[in-house]
Amino acid sequence: MSPDSGVIPSGVIDLLGLLAYAELVSFFHLADDAELAPSLADKGEIAGFAATEQGHYRLLRDRLVELGADPEEAMRPFVASVDGWHAQTRPQSWLESLVKAYVGDGIAGDFYRQVAALADPETAELVEGVLSESGRAEFIARKVREAVTDDPKLAGRLALWARRLVGEALSQAQQVATQRPRLAGLLAAENAGGVADAADLAAVSRMFAQLTDSHTSRLQAMGLIN
Repeated sequence: MSPDSGVIPSGVIDLLGLLAYAELVSFFHLADDAELAPSLADKGEIAGFAATEQGHYRLLRDRLVELGADPEEAMRPFVASVDGWHAQTRPQSWLESLVKAYVGDGIAGDFYRQVAALADPETAELVEGVLSESGRAEFIARKVREAVTDDPKLAGRLALWARRLVGEALSQAQQVATQRPRLAGLLAAENAGGVADAADLAAVSRMFAQLTDSHTSRLQAMGLIN
C-alpha cells in the first residue's frame, strides 16, 4: 500500500505506531541488559541486539512518515500500555531479563504478526522483517539452558516467571485491543469499516488463547520444561 493508493486504514497506523514504540523501548531495555551481562562477550551480543531494535524502530518510523502519519502521534496512544507492561515485569536478575526478552517479546511478536497478516502486503512484510529475531532467540535459549544445567533449581523459578510474563502480556494486549478498536478491527476482514465490534473483540480473545501454544515451545527451548 502506498500513500497514493487511497486512505490508509487507521488500524495499520495503530499497528505501526504500537510496534514502533515497543521497538524503541526494547532498545532501551536491551541496552540495560547488556550492562548486566556477566561477560564481555555476552555484553557485546546483547548490545548488538539493542542496536538491531533501534534499526527496526527507524524502519517503522520511516514507514509511518511515508504513509503521511506523525510517528510521535502514532506512538503516543500506546505509551501507557507498553510502559505499564515493563513496569509490572521488572526482572530481578540477568537471567530473568533474558527470559523476559524471549518469552514476553516473543508472545507480543506473535500478536503483531497475526494482526499484520490481515493488513496490506507491505505492512505484513515490514512487520515480519522487524520481528525477525532468530539470532537473539537462539542466544537467549542457549544461555538459559546452560544456567539451568549448572543449577537445575533455577528451572522452576524461571518457568513461573515466564508464566507471569505471558499473563501480563496477554492482559496488556487485550487492553490495547479494547482501547484501540480499529486495531482490533484488522482481525475481521468482513468488517469493511475497520471498526471492531463485539464479534471482533471475541475474535481477538480467541487469538490470544491460541498465542499461548507457542509458549510451551519457548519454555522447552530454554530447558525450563521437558
